[in-house]
Amino acid sequence: MGCCASSLIEEAPHEEGKEQQQTTQKKLSPQFTPPPSSGLDPPTNGASFFSEFSFSYLKAATNNFSSDSIVSESGEKAPNIVYKGRLPNRQWIAVKKFTKMAWPDPRQFAEEASGVGKLRHNRLANLIGYCSDGDERLLVAEYMPNDTLAKHLFHFPTVQVAASLGDFSDSIGENQTIEWAMRLRVAFYIAEALDYCHAEDHSLYHDLNTYRVLFDEHGDPHLSCFGLMKNSRDGKSYSTNLAYTPPEYIKNERVTPESVIYSFGTVLLDLLSGKHIPPSHALGKNINLLMDSHLEGNFSTEEATVVFGLASRSLQYEPRERPSTKDIVAILAPLQTKPDIPSHVLLRISKNDEAPSTPQRPLSPMGEACSRTDLTAIHQILVTMHYRDDEGTNELSFQEWTQQMRDMLEARKRGDFAFRDKDFKTAMDCYSQFINGGTMVSPTVFARRSLCYLFSDQPDAALLDAMQAQCVYPDWPIAFYMQSVALAKLNMHKDAADMLNEAAGFEEKRQRGGKGS
Repeated sequence: MGCCASSLIEEAPHEEGKEQQQTTQKKLSPQFTPPPSSGLDPPTNGASFFSEFSFSYLKAATNNFSSDSIVSESGEKAPNIVYKGRLPNRQWIAVKKFTKMAWPDPRQFAEEASGVGKLRHNRLANLIGYCSDGDERLLVAEYMPNDTLAKHLFHFPTVQVAASLGDFSDSIGENQTIEWAMRLRVAFYIAEALDYCHAEDHSLYHDLNTYRVLFDEHGDPHLSCFGLMKNSRDGKSYSTNLAYTPPEYIKNERVTPESVIYSFGTVLLDLLSGKHIPPSHALGKNINLLMDSHLEGNFSTEEATVVFGLASRSLQYEPRERPSTKDIVAILAPLQTKPDIPSHVLLRISKNDEAPSTPQRPLSPMGEACSRTDLTAIHQILVTMHYRDDEGTNELSFQEWTQQMRDMLEARKRGDFAFRDKDFKTAMDCYSQFINGGTMVSPTVFARRSLCYLFSDQPDAALLDAMQAQCVYPDWPIAFYMQSVALAKLNMHKDAADMLNEAAGFEEKRQRGGKGS
């Protein structure tokens, strides 16, 4: 799903678009360039900057926070729901939407989020932005498409693992488990993530468990950045059963770096046993009795003994007796005996990096015109459509109608005549006057001005207007179609094909159920 991203639009080359662009980018410009990751290459999936997003853009990116976009483990019942979304550069994102007033002070929320946003490491699912519009509080992170460690480890009856974000899936059933080498890799990678956070003065991680470990498109495990912030300003740091909670937290409800080590110990027990069992039920057991039966003996008893010993140390009652993150990394590093085997092989998922480059649905006349980047045909269709899809996009008071509407509607009318006559320079001027008036919003005007920019060889500005049209009307096919043409003009052909396919999907949905269905 589209959402405006400043990295795509560096400069609107036409004067009329500058004011609009500055307003759009106010909450999207990168705030800083993150420091390089310690000891590892920086993330390679394009999430290099931390930005403030507006609520309307995240609403568009998640298709109006559609229930179909929910990826939270508890679905809509979760107190803070996580949605899957998509930026116009085709990057998938995870958007965590907090309950109302979870963080009453927007400045405090922004400061907390910005602190986490400075962290950049290949072992983290990095935080790339936040939103604090009004009462809304949201975090935006890199999206990990291959589910959680909990889903892979606890042998859910049917776990659908999306190997390419919806284009391919494998089923993991009772007879398929995570092999031993992959479990050791998970433990090591998460230990590296915690050690990095500790080194960067972010040693507190809230409620570390197997649901916080996520797998990317390559099958590599990452620690979710969401655990680096509490679910609310005054909320609890642990939502799990008391049997898994650090004893010192039960006493004073304070998280310390040693509390995080305790939680890491519970994750180690989960990796060993394949079950979520309380530490009191596991410690002191014979290692062979504790081990996951689904491994069918395919593990090194010596390595398992080392991991069990590390878990036991991490779960010591006295916090000072637990190992440091650096010690944990040093213990787990020698156990990585298959570093050359890709994670997706060890995890037994199919790897599919590339999305389809051709449309997957039959195209309408508008879709066909956009697939050919036939601007003349697109122009004819937009003229014929007039403003029939703008219904319901404006709610104005009587005072606003009487005081401001006449001039704005007159500007739009002049723009419409110029657009019809292919006087695109005049049309841009008139439509800009209408848009900058600020009283009305019209997705059709944005779409028309987008086409004017395309005729004027300004695809960057055209893409921005098409995204603005989507922000006004999130599931409007025309907005997606216009984005596909602009992306094609920017030589982003694969992205253009993906967007064209999304547009066709929305159009098909409209035909089945009418506008807004």
